[in-house]
Amino acid sequence: MNPILQKKFILVLVSLLCFATNGYSQKIGLKTNALYWATTTPNIGAEMAIGRKWTVDLSGGYNPWEFGNNKKIKHWVAQSELRYWLCDVFEGHFFGVHAQGGEFNIGGVNLPNFVFGSDSENYRRQGYFVGAGISYGYQWILSPRWSMEANIGFGYNYMEYDKFEPCDCGDHLGSKSSNYFGPTKVGLSFIYLIK
Repeated sequence: MNPILQKKFILVLVSLLCFATNGYSQKIGLKTNALYWATTTPNIGAEMAIGRKWTVDLSGGYNPWEFGNNKKIKHWVAQSELRYWLCDVFEGHFFGVHAQGGEFNIGGVNLPNFVFGSDSENYRRQGYFVGAGISYGYQWILSPRWSMEANIGFGYNYMEYDKFEPCDCGDHLGSKSSNYFGPTKVGLSFIYLIK
């Protein structure tokens, strides 16, 4: 990732965290996205109340694994989201605005055509992305400390990457930048609430 973009992205995430901790943070939720785990990606997040109807959510995931036959979906991603709750925080419907960024090294995996095109399985791509979007979600209270949340988001990502032959030492086939519009997040998360 471009070092200047990386520093700006980290600055935005840290600023949101500082803003959240200086506000109305009597409720905090620690969470993990089960759908993200299904892609073999360990992930964790924290959400903090900053008012009666507002929260800030910060999450990240890291996938370092390689699979057989030069298949890999190595990546890291960080995402921040400002959420507005229709009822109270951590309960019911919410709408959000999110920003995200990360790096990837993906090869030998058949991805949907809207990501890299119809030949994603035949090449390896390595690069970074930054973007933003809007989201909708719902959270169910399971017990005084546990909740479950479903959410989906749509938006825009700018990507820059290099294209290689599928193996790790494959020939460099060129560089590309692209604009992606579509799903930017999907989740089914389990949350532990700290009050």
